[in-house]
Amino acid sequence: MPTSSPRIGLLLGPMFEDQEFIYPYYRLLEAGYEAIRLGTNGAAQFVGKHGVPMPADRQASEVFAGDLAGIHIPGGYAPDHIRRDSVAVDLVRRLADDGKPIASICHGAWVLASANIVRGKRMTCFRGIKDDLVNAGADWVDEQTVVDGNLVTARKPADLPSYMRAFLELLP
Repeated sequence: MPTSSPRIGLLLGPMFEDQEFIYPYYRLLEAGYEAIRLGTNGAAQFVGKHGVPMPADRQASEVFAGDLAGIHIPGGYAPDHIRRDSVAVDLVRRLADDGKPIASICHGAWVLASANIVRGKRMTCFRGIKDDLVNAGADWVDEQTVVDGNLVTARKPADLPSYMRAFLELLP
């Protein structure tokens, strides 16, 4: 996969939150990154909660942690499906092991919990899954955007500007 720009993976699943996928996708392109739409569970196309269709460029199973400079996990209902894809969860875990930037917004933190990378981390997410993060060992706070080491987390679409600024600062 030759390229001159660092690759950032964006995980896709059914019923992703449209804004939380599209805004980061175009911000990454604008910043000069190659934004790779990663399909999960074998699907080639996904439809967001608000009806936006989004094709996958590749499957998460076709990408190695070494191929990516970071990863973004949008919210919506997609994370509940993504975390059932053991290969996608393992990819996130390997990126964490490599210390690469991992960003999740809203319900995206479910994938981080399933990857077992939240224990002892200061994080935020959509309030509805706060207990899941706390029970997985995270230190949950109600803040717009939280950075702890290589993790960037945010609560909702209104947090996207500060979230993407923080994520972009961590990327090479």
